[in-house]
Amino acid sequence: MRAVVLHEFGPPAHLRVADVPTPRPAAGEVAVRVAAVGVQFLETQVRAGTMRGALGGASLPVILGKEIAGVVADVGPNGDPALLGARVLASTTGLGGYAETAVVPTGTLIPVGDGIGLPEAVALYRYGATAQGLIRAARLRAGDRALVLAAAGAVGTVLVQLLKRAGATVVAAARGEHKLALLGKLHADHVVDYTLPGWTGRARDAAGGSMDVVFDHVGGALGRESFELLTPGAGRQIVFGLSSGTPLEVRPMELIGRGLTLTGFSAGLIWSNPVLARDLVTEVLEMATAGQLTPVIGQRFPLERAADAHAAIETRGTVGKTLLIP
Repeated sequence: MRAVVLHEFGPPAHLRVADVPTPRPAAGEVAVRVAAVGVQFLETQVRAGTMRGALGGASLPVILGKEIAGVVADVGPNGDPALLGARVLASTTGLGGYAETAVVPTGTLIPVGDGIGLPEAVALYRYGATAQGLIRAARLRAGDRALVLAAAGAVGTVLVQLLKRAGATVVAAARGEHKLALLGKLHADHVVDYTLPGWTGRARDAAGGSMDVVFDHVGGALGRESFELLTPGAGRQIVFGLSSGTPLEVRPMELIGRGLTLTGFSAGLIWSNPVLARDLVTEVLEMATAGQLTPVIGQRFPLERAADAHAAIETRGTVGKTLLIP
């Protein structure tokens, strides 16, 4: 089979397609014929060598890729033959997804109904569950004013739509006209370009006041500017990443003095609870199937262009989810 192999850490060009043996599932595993695999920002860092710990001790060469959608093609010893031919979402143990066939633990399988395409399903998979978890963590109330940073990304495009469904007034912040136009199509109430001077004032004026909730995947200066927008006595900032490379800096006395809440959120806590993860993913898939949620696939690349996919993500030129299509 064909797979994208990383032989040495470095730039995107180090990702190359090669013919490798087709993996066979062991007990408790199935092999999935991959229809689409999601590309994660973390995988670009692993490839570059800055997050080698995410390999879990595996040595090069490796095949990256965690989140896949496809059809079950084989089951391990004593596995359930009824799974053969099933359309599923699944997670590898962290490696093996950038390939025509991937082996996954049976316990990660989530059925995908015929009402949604497999690429669309994987676009909503892990980041849809993350968006649902974020809304729960924010203790969102109908009528809340919510600011979403990096709103045109894979999490943000889902989060904006779910916030609207929950009755929030949504201010979506991103960079550039293309991303802002997309967010308008997703029915954000207001869009702002956070690269322009005075963007926080425009966000406040557009929403008609301070922010009850900020969803912060950026950190650094933007996260700090957003923190200043929070409503005294009620504002909550949910921090779930630091794509800027710099953490949000807030002193405890600032929280106390202004009566604010700062919450750290890790999607890993969702995936450590398989029942919760399955429930959250099933919810977003059902919404999409019913036409209540739009999966945003900004970029699709064949396996041969995996390097281009990584380069696009690193330059922040992507919107929504980026997929590899074997």
